[in-house]
Amino acid sequence: MNIKIIKTEEEYANALKRLDEIFHAPADSPEGDEAELLALLIEKYEDENFPIEAPDPIEAIKFRMEQMDMTNKELANIIGYKSRVSEIFNRKRKLTLKMIKNLHEKMNIPYESLLSEY
Repeated sequence: MNIKIIKTEEEYANALKRLDEIFHAPADSPEGDEAELLALLIEKYEDENFPIEAPDPIEAIKFRMEQMDMTNKELANIIGYKSRVSEIFNRKRKLTLKMIKNLHEKMNIPYESLLSEY
């Protein structure tokens, strides 16, 4: 096992290939340990080189609504008024703290997503 920090695209590709080869190795075997280490190194490389930004609050709400098969009318019951849904989706009105709290509690949207700028 020759493991080192992944610094280049070529090393990244090689690490992915090797992980694919040993992915199903038993956990308490040398290959299992190697797979675990490679996964951590690959994750570190991806976090540094392919960051994924969190969606803005409006996109987070729309995504969660889609997951829950929720209508705008149902969302209006959570944030207060039907007209507010339209204003918020058109970015003419900001979310209030009460709306954020309700969205978090009733739709399980993380506060971090709801509090970011948009």
